[in-house]
Amino acid sequence: MRTRGLARMRGWGGAAAMAVACALTGSLVLVLPEAGGSAGSGKDESRAAHGSSAAAPARAEECKTPEESLSPDDKDGPTIEAIRKRDVKKLIVGVDQNSYRWGYRDPNKKSGTLEGFDIDLAHKIAEEILGDRDAVLFRAIPTNQRVKAIQSGQVDMVVRTMTITCEREEDVTFSTAYFKTGQQVLAPKSSDITGFDDSLDGKKVCSAKGSTALTQLEELKKKGLDADIGTTVPNQLDCLVRLQLGEVDAVVTDSALAASQAAQDPTVELKGDAPLNTEYYGVAMKKPENGGDDLVRRVNQVLEDYRDDDKNGWQKSYDKWLKAGLGESAGPPAPKYSD
Repeated sequence: MRTRGLARMRGWGGAAAMAVACALTGSLVLVLPEAGGSAGSGKDESRAAHGSSAAAPARAEECKTPEESLSPDDKDGPTIEAIRKRDVKKLIVGVDQNSYRWGYRDPNKKSGTLEGFDIDLAHKIAEEILGDRDAVLFRAIPTNQRVKAIQSGQVDMVVRTMTITCEREEDVTFSTAYFKTGQQVLAPKSSDITGFDDSLDGKKVCSAKGSTALTQLEELKKKGLDADIGTTVPNQLDCLVRLQLGEVDAVVTDSALAASQAAQDPTVELKGDAPLNTEYYGVAMKKPENGGDDLVRRVNQVLEDYRDDDKNGWQKSYDKWLKAGLGESAGPPAPKYSD
């Protein structure tokens, strides 16, 4: 096992180098502490944050189209005004700092600046709301702390490949969808794993705590999947590193993230012809209180403009960061509104 891991690591620098860079530059981003409890608990972030989950299943069942959001509006309200009145007038955004091409630090660049598809979107939101694309303070947060960071007010929003789900909407409010994806298996090219089928039987599979990937694996386990899904990590990149070290046989994550990881490591690939399901990423924010839904509506207006901007919008960012790994795009998902 040790030899296998060392062999796979030779000649490969993407994620490993990036992980080192993240460790060295962590002081440049405010990393959130655990908001009660241990990250090792393995609980889904929304369940853990909600406190009591007794009534959640019934309410979640009433949710039919989680990607629906409030209609867009370009007016400022109490939430945005409070942001503008801060001593340091910046939007506080929870992001990832080690997801290649989404939110990461390029170890080959001295600046250590965060960049990627999600980072572009965060800058655009800051530009539209505060008039300055650099008026944003990034806080790096692990997957299973996203909801807690929003609820506690440590961030104004999360732009971090966060899948919109009915369960999470019990705790946070999402914008309209800005990206379409789905769960897929990532494994070495030499592996006999072929996707979400019996080729996973007896295999050790890694996923991130609090992720929809883990939820999908748990559901498949109930239906007879004979795989070891006990390996969970705070951040998705940790799964890739464990795969490279030979500690697990496969990784399950969003196809969009899996493609970016495959671009880092030419020895791995996505397995299966298509994702297991359809999921959408959204910008997550605190649930509106006392009519304070202005931030959600304003972000939805930003997304409307971002989709329509052919020169400096969604498509340009996609072509820069994701086209190489995901190919030509059909464009952003069409927004759905609940009012």
